[in-house]
Amino acid sequence: MRKARRAWLLFCISILTPTAMAEITVSRQVELKNLLEQDCGSCHGLTLKGGLGPALTIDAMKKKPRAVMLATISDGRPGTPMPPWKNILTAEEIAWLLDVLYKGSYREK
Repeated sequence: MRKARRAWLLFCISILTPTAMAEITVSRQVELKNLLEQDCGSCHGLTLKGGLGPALTIDAMKKKPRAVMLATISDGRPGTPMPPWKNILTAEEIAWLLDVLYKGSYREK
């Protein structure tokens, strides 16, 4: 059942349109970038070049399939410090954060 739920989540996120993504307000985008720098940065390094967790730089992201990253952020990684974020962030917010990481635009203010 868990695999079916994860597959459904990935499908839903994959079909998000730019219109749906645009619903994240500018103020929420600022909050999400802060979360990326501070919360994610606490394990992945403040420059996201790696630490306790792997690097999340644009070069590192090129090697990571989007579906795997969506599942990792949503569900976490059992047995590791990576927590599930699906109870804190919406699917749209997770997809937006991934867009930021894949574009390398997390340092833009």
